[in-house]
Amino acid sequence: MSEMHVVHDGPEDAPPLLLIHGSGASGGTWAPVVPALAERHHVIRVDLPGCGNSPPSASYDVPDQAARVAALLDELGLAQVTVVGHSSGGYVATSLAEQRPELVGSIVLISTGPRLDAVLRQPFILRVLLAPPFGPLLWARRSDTMIRRAISSIAARPVEVPDELVDGVRAITYRSMRAVLRRNSAYLAERGLPERLADLKVPVLVIFGAADPRWEPSSARLYDAVPYARVEMLPGVGHLPMLEAPERTVELLGT
Repeated sequence: MSEMHVVHDGPEDAPPLLLIHGSGASGGTWAPVVPALAERHHVIRVDLPGCGNSPPSASYDVPDQAARVAALLDELGLAQVTVVGHSSGGYVATSLAEQRPELVGSIVLISTGPRLDAVLRQPFILRVLLAPPFGPLLWARRSDTMIRRAISSIAARPVEVPDELVDGVRAITYRSMRAVLRRNSAYLAERGLPERLADLKVPVLVIFGAADPRWEPSSARLYDAVPYARVEMLPGVGHLPMLEAPERTVELLGT
Protein backbone atom coordinates (compact mmCIF):
# COMPACT_ATOMS: atom_id res chain seq x y z
CA MET A 1 0.00 0.00 0.00
CA SER A 2 1.16 3.54 -0.76
CA GLU A 3 -0.02 4.86 2.65
CA MET A 4 -0.42 8.36 1.24
CA HIS A 5 -3.42 10.65 1.47
CA VAL A 6 -4.97 10.97 -1.98
CA VAL A 7 -7.69 13.25 -3.36
CA HIS A 8 -9.41 12.59 -6.69
CA ASP A 9 -11.20 15.19 -8.82
CA GLY A 10 -12.80 14.97 -12.25
CA PRO A 11 -14.04 11.96 -14.23
CA GLU A 12 -12.14 8.77 -13.45
CA ASP A 13 -12.22 7.78 -17.13
CA ALA A 14 -10.56 11.06 -18.20
CA PRO A 15 -6.81 11.29 -18.91
CA PRO A 16 -4.97 11.00 -15.55
CA LEU A 17 -3.03 13.98 -14.20
CA LEU A 18 -0.95 13.35 -11.07
CA LEU A 19 -0.04 16.44 -9.03
CA ILE A 20 2.92 16.22 -6.61
CA HIS A 21 3.56 19.14 -4.23
CA GLY A 22 6.93 20.45 -3.10
CA SER A 23 8.78 20.53 0.23
CA GLY A 24 6.87 21.83 3.22
CA ALA A 25 3.56 21.82 1.37
CA SER A 26 0.65 19.49 0.64
CA GLY A 27 -1.89 18.65 -2.03
CA GLY A 28 -3.61 21.91 -1.07
CA THR A 29 -0.93 23.68 -3.14
CA TRP A 30 -2.99 22.87 -6.22
CA ALA A 31 -6.38 24.09 -4.98
CA PRO A 32 -6.62 27.14 -7.31
CA VAL A 33 -6.06 25.11 -10.49
CA VAL A 34 -7.90 21.88 -9.70
CA PRO A 35 -11.44 22.94 -10.73
CA ALA A 36 -10.36 23.90 -14.24
CA LEU A 37 -8.05 20.90 -14.64
CA ALA A 38 -10.78 18.52 -13.45
CA GLU A 39 -13.01 19.54 -16.36
CA ARG A 40 -10.80 17.53 -18.71
CA HIS A 41 -8.70 15.28 -16.49
CA HIS A 42 -8.84 12.75 -13.71
CA VAL A 43 -6.84 14.85 -11.26
CA ILE A 44 -4.98 12.94 -8.54
CA ARG A 45 -3.41 14.90 -5.69
CA VAL A 46 -1.15 13.27 -3.15
CA ASP A 47 0.23 14.35 0.20
CA LEU A 48 3.79 13.02 0.23
CA PRO A 49 4.97 11.17 3.38
CA GLY A 50 5.09 13.41 6.43
CA CYS A 51 3.10 16.14 4.69
CA GLY A 52 -0.53 17.17 5.04
CA ASN A 53 -2.66 14.16 5.93
CA SER A 54 0.00 11.53 5.18
CA PRO A 55 1.85 9.90 8.08
CA PRO A 56 5.60 10.38 8.61
CA SER A 57 8.00 7.97 6.94
CA ALA A 58 11.12 6.14 8.03
CA SER A 59 12.80 7.41 4.85
CA TYR A 60 12.42 10.64 2.92
CA ASP A 61 14.88 9.68 0.19
CA VAL A 62 13.53 10.88 -3.14
CA PRO A 63 13.60 7.38 -4.70
CA ASP A 64 11.67 6.02 -1.71
CA GLN A 65 9.02 8.72 -2.08
CA ALA A 66 8.80 7.93 -5.79
CA ALA A 67 8.37 4.24 -5.00
CA ARG A 68 5.35 5.12 -2.86
CA VAL A 69 3.87 7.09 -5.73
CA ALA A 70 4.49 4.13 -8.04
CA ALA A 71 2.66 1.88 -5.58
CA LEU A 72 -0.29 4.26 -5.65
CA LEU A 73 -0.46 4.23 -9.44
CA ASP A 74 -0.27 0.43 -9.39
CA GLU A 75 -3.16 0.35 -6.91
CA LEU A 76 -5.18 2.61 -9.21
CA GLY A 77 -4.28 0.58 -12.29
CA LEU A 78 -2.89 3.63 -14.06
CA ALA A 79 0.02 3.99 -16.50
CA GLN A 80 1.33 6.57 -18.96
CA VAL A 81 0.24 9.29 -16.56
CA THR A 82 1.07 12.98 -16.93
CA VAL A 83 3.04 13.65 -13.75
CA VAL A 84 3.28 17.26 -12.54
CA GLY A 85 5.75 18.16 -9.82
CA HIS A 86 6.01 21.53 -8.12
CA SER A 87 9.45 22.48 -6.81
CA SER A 88 10.99 19.37 -5.20
CA GLY A 89 7.91 17.43 -6.30
CA GLY A 90 9.67 17.50 -9.64
CA TYR A 91 12.45 15.36 -8.17
CA VAL A 92 9.88 12.76 -7.14
CA ALA A 93 8.35 12.88 -10.62
CA THR A 94 11.77 12.40 -12.21
CA SER A 95 12.70 9.55 -9.88
CA LEU A 96 9.37 7.90 -10.66
CA ALA A 97 10.24 7.97 -14.37
CA GLU A 98 13.72 6.63 -13.60
CA GLN A 99 12.31 3.68 -11.66
CA ARG A 100 9.10 2.94 -13.52
CA PRO A 101 9.17 4.56 -16.98
CA GLU A 102 6.04 2.70 -18.06
CA LEU A 103 4.00 4.66 -15.52
CA VAL A 104 4.97 8.10 -16.85
CA GLY A 105 3.66 9.44 -20.14
CA SER A 106 5.08 12.95 -19.67
CA ILE A 107 6.55 15.14 -16.94
CA VAL A 108 5.76 18.74 -16.04
CA LEU A 109 8.20 20.52 -13.75
CA ILE A 110 6.94 23.71 -12.10
CA SER A 111 9.58 25.84 -10.35
CA THR A 112 11.87 22.82 -10.02
CA GLY A 113 15.48 23.82 -9.44
CA PRO A 114 17.85 21.99 -11.79
CA ARG A 115 21.06 21.95 -9.74
CA LEU A 116 22.24 22.88 -6.25
CA ASP A 117 24.34 25.77 -7.55
CA ALA A 118 21.17 27.46 -8.79
CA VAL A 119 19.61 27.91 -5.35
CA LEU A 120 19.27 31.47 -4.06
CA ARG A 121 19.44 32.82 -0.50
CA GLN A 122 16.06 32.00 0.96
CA PRO A 123 13.61 34.61 2.30
CA PHE A 124 14.31 35.68 5.89
CA ILE A 125 11.17 34.12 7.38
CA LEU A 126 12.07 30.70 5.96
CA ARG A 127 15.62 30.92 7.26
CA VAL A 128 14.33 31.77 10.73
CA LEU A 129 11.80 28.94 10.75
CA LEU A 130 14.26 26.31 9.57
CA ALA A 131 17.52 27.22 11.28
CA PRO A 132 18.53 25.82 14.69
CA PRO A 133 18.56 26.52 17.54
CA PHE A 134 15.33 28.54 17.46
CA GLY A 135 13.77 26.96 14.37
CA PRO A 136 12.17 23.97 16.14
CA LEU A 137 10.49 26.19 18.74
CA LEU A 138 9.20 28.71 16.19
CA TRP A 139 8.05 25.89 13.90
CA ALA A 140 6.00 24.34 16.69
CA ARG A 141 4.37 27.71 17.43
CA ARG A 142 3.52 28.71 13.86
CA SER A 143 0.24 30.58 13.55
CA ASP A 144 -1.89 30.60 10.42
CA THR A 145 -0.67 34.13 9.78
CA MET A 146 2.96 33.06 9.98
CA ILE A 147 2.35 30.12 7.66
CA ARG A 148 0.65 32.37 5.10
CA ARG A 149 3.49 34.88 5.37
CA ALA A 150 6.10 32.15 4.84
CA ILE A 151 4.30 30.80 1.78
CA SER A 152 3.79 34.30 0.36
CA SER A 153 7.50 35.06 0.79
CA ILE A 154 8.34 32.88 -2.20
CA ALA A 155 5.82 34.58 -4.49
CA ALA A 156 6.63 37.62 -6.62
CA ARG A 157 3.13 39.07 -6.40
CA PRO A 158 0.31 39.07 -3.81
CA VAL A 159 -1.35 35.67 -3.51
CA GLU A 160 -4.32 34.20 -1.70
CA VAL A 161 -3.07 31.15 0.19
CA PRO A 162 -5.74 28.39 0.28
CA ASP A 163 -6.91 27.30 3.73
CA GLU A 164 -6.35 23.71 2.61
CA LEU A 165 -2.67 24.47 2.05
CA VAL A 166 -2.30 26.20 5.42
CA ASP A 167 -3.81 23.16 7.15
CA GLY A 168 -1.51 20.83 5.26
CA VAL A 169 1.60 22.82 6.12
CA ARG A 170 0.65 23.02 9.79
CA ALA A 171 0.68 19.22 9.97
CA ILE A 172 4.33 18.93 8.93
CA THR A 173 6.79 18.45 11.78
CA TYR A 174 10.10 20.26 11.96
CA ARG A 175 11.95 16.94 11.93
CA SER A 176 10.17 15.77 8.77
CA MET A 177 10.75 19.08 7.04
CA ARG A 178 14.47 19.07 7.74
CA ALA A 179 14.77 15.45 6.63
CA VAL A 180 12.96 16.16 3.36
CA LEU A 181 15.23 19.11 2.60
CA ARG A 182 18.37 17.06 3.29
CA ARG A 183 17.28 14.19 1.07
CA ASN A 184 16.24 16.52 -1.76
CA SER A 185 19.70 18.10 -1.67
CA ALA A 186 21.31 14.66 -1.68
CA TYR A 187 19.32 13.69 -4.78
CA LEU A 188 20.50 16.79 -6.65
CA ALA A 189 24.07 16.48 -5.39
CA GLU A 190 24.23 12.97 -6.77
CA ARG A 191 23.18 14.14 -10.23
CA GLY A 192 21.52 17.26 -11.61
CA LEU A 193 17.99 17.08 -12.95
CA PRO A 194 18.78 17.96 -16.59
CA GLU A 195 21.31 15.13 -16.70
CA ARG A 196 18.81 12.70 -15.22
CA LEU A 197 16.06 13.76 -17.61
CA ALA A 198 18.34 13.55 -20.63
CA ASP A 199 18.55 9.79 -20.08
CA LEU A 200 14.77 9.43 -20.12
CA LYS A 201 12.76 9.25 -23.32
CA VAL A 202 9.86 11.24 -21.97
CA PRO A 203 8.42 14.64 -22.98
CA VAL A 204 9.16 17.34 -20.39
CA LEU A 205 7.46 20.70 -19.91
CA VAL A 206 9.26 23.14 -17.62
CA ILE A 207 7.28 26.05 -16.17
CA PHE A 208 9.42 28.60 -14.34
CA GLY A 209 8.69 32.01 -12.86
CA ALA A 210 10.98 34.68 -14.24
CA ALA A 211 11.02 36.26 -10.77
CA ASP A 212 11.48 33.08 -8.71
CA PRO A 213 13.12 34.03 -5.38
CA ARG A 214 14.15 30.48 -4.49
CA TRP A 215 16.02 29.47 -7.64
CA GLU A 216 18.00 31.53 -10.12
CA PRO A 217 15.41 31.99 -12.90
CA SER A 218 18.02 31.81 -15.67
CA SER A 219 18.87 28.28 -14.52
CA ALA A 220 15.64 27.11 -16.15
CA ARG A 221 17.49 27.32 -19.47
CA LEU A 222 19.62 24.36 -18.35
CA TYR A 223 16.62 22.22 -19.24
CA ASP A 224 17.05 23.25 -22.89
CA ALA A 225 19.70 20.53 -23.11
CA VAL A 226 17.09 17.86 -22.36
CA PRO A 227 15.71 16.10 -25.45
CA TYR A 228 11.94 16.52 -25.81
CA ALA A 229 11.95 19.39 -23.27
CA ARG A 230 10.14 22.71 -23.61
CA VAL A 231 10.72 25.63 -21.25
CA GLU A 232 8.04 28.24 -20.51
CA MET A 233 9.08 31.32 -18.52
CA LEU A 234 6.32 33.28 -16.75
CA PRO A 235 7.11 37.03 -16.47
CA GLY A 236 6.55 38.57 -13.06
CA VAL A 237 5.84 35.21 -11.43
CA GLY A 238 7.75 33.78 -8.49
CA HIS A 239 7.94 30.25 -7.09
CA LEU A 240 4.18 29.61 -6.99
CA PRO A 241 2.70 29.76 -10.51
CA MET A 242 -0.42 27.83 -9.45
CA LEU A 243 -1.20 30.58 -6.92
CA GLU A 244 0.26 33.56 -8.79
CA ALA A 245 -0.87 32.76 -12.33
CA PRO A 246 -3.44 29.95 -12.10
CA GLU A 247 -5.10 30.58 -15.47
CA ARG A 248 -1.79 30.53 -17.34
CA THR A 249 -0.72 27.44 -15.40
CA VAL A 250 -3.89 25.61 -16.35
CA GLU A 251 -3.43 26.68 -19.96
CA LEU A 252 0.09 25.27 -20.05
CA LEU A 253 -0.90 22.04 -18.34
CA GLY A 254 -3.53 21.54 -21.00
CA THR A 255 -1.04 21.74 -23.86
